[in-house]
Amino acid sequence: MKTRNLAAALSAFTLLAAGAMAGAPRPAEAAACGTANAALNRPATASSVESGAFPASAAVDGNTGTRWSSAFSDPQWLRVDLGAAKSICRVVLRWEAAYSRAFQIQVSDDGSAWTSIYTTSTATGGTQTLDVTGTGRYLRMYGTARGTGYGHSLWEFAVHTTEGSSDPFWGDTSTIPPARNVLMVKVLNRTNGQYSDDQVFWSYNGQVHSIAEQPYFDMPANTAGRMYFHLGSPTSRYNDFIEFTVGPGVFNGNTTRVDGFGLKLAMRLHAHDGYDVAVGEEQNIFQESRAATFQRFIDEVPAEFDHLAQVEAPYRIPSPGNSSAFRPGGAYANYFTAYAASAGVSATTAEVTGCAGPLAERPGMCAALNRHVAGLPESQWSDPSQFYRAAPANYYARFWHDHAINKLAYGFPYDDYADQSSFISHGNPQYLLVAVGW
Repeated sequence: MKTRNLAAALSAFTLLAAGAMAGAPRPAEAAACGTANAALNRPATASSVESGAFPASAAVDGNTGTRWSSAFSDPQWLRVDLGAAKSICRVVLRWEAAYSRAFQIQVSDDGSAWTSIYTTSTATGGTQTLDVTGTGRYLRMYGTARGTGYGHSLWEFAVHTTEGSSDPFWGDTSTIPPARNVLMVKVLNRTNGQYSDDQVFWSYNGQVHSIAEQPYFDMPANTAGRMYFHLGSPTSRYNDFIEFTVGPGVFNGNTTRVDGFGLKLAMRLHAHDGYDVAVGEEQNIFQESRAATFQRFIDEVPAEFDHLAQVEAPYRIPSPGNSSAFRPGGAYANYFTAYAASAGVSATTAEVTGCAGPLAERPGMCAALNRHVAGLPESQWSDPSQFYRAAPANYYARFWHDHAINKLAYGFPYDDYADQSSFISHGNPQYLLVAVGW
């Protein structure tokens, strides 16, 4: 990238010098098209959905394994709200097999009056990268003819603008150095001024550094590991971690609340092919105080779970499996036992929340009990709209889902059942950003 930019700069300098010698006016310089996806995790709506499993939001979540799919009719549209008027320079559409043969890309300032900036009637699906020019707060794909008998379906709908690659939360990614190993990790201080960079520490495999000293780590391949984060000192009780397995050309990892909550964490994985996905706590959780987050937990969970935000405050919110109140002999030892028995499972509450004992090798049943869907047909165990609708349920896990990016979190060991966890995986990774909050 630096070589290319340098060559472009030298070429531009030569042209400008020639123009000056000829007495020609200096031409206007076009703004570069940014690398950041302006549509990532922005509010999205659609004309219709095939079912609740294919929402509009799935096309802007950065996950190429989830998709939006419309009803099987024409026309259909998918709209994203960029939050403010943007100068749009590129749109990337990653179609599922059910693609749009004829469609328009349109912009709008108000979401009502639309202007087309791209039109085709001969699309063939796959991945389309469209260089466009237009300005608007809203952008939509307006499909007028399907390429198959199914609906219009997008794995991903990415939008690039001339505002560059900087993001208020994630920062400027253009300055991240290339990795010599598998990928470059950058740790970000998002403690809202509570701690300076020399008080935010990361540790991995024997290395311990503040981010003032070393914000980057060139991650090599490894079998499995954890990177820990501490605030204040390298041994502070304010700490938490992420988990990962890194192969020679792939990153697999997640944030986790299985053991408990210690620090607000989010991570964003970017790969060389454009894959860009974030998981962890939502930004509004980062923005509020620690005391407010603990109080929010108490306010939103049933009384049986309130003590979790009190027994180790202000350092941690332990998971139910790490609370003596949910273990045999505790005040809530029988919280899940009758419900588990009704599903034909003889398990203690601690075994349900920890997916242990008779549930150790039954991920579907353990997830169903924690989400209170075990009484439904197994075909509905993977439907998020059914989760946590009645007690008993693991409301600790629900809280972290409710306040996670795209509602994905690891609240208990088998929370990855039905793809509901904060696990991300992709080949040819470029960098991983880890935001550490207070």
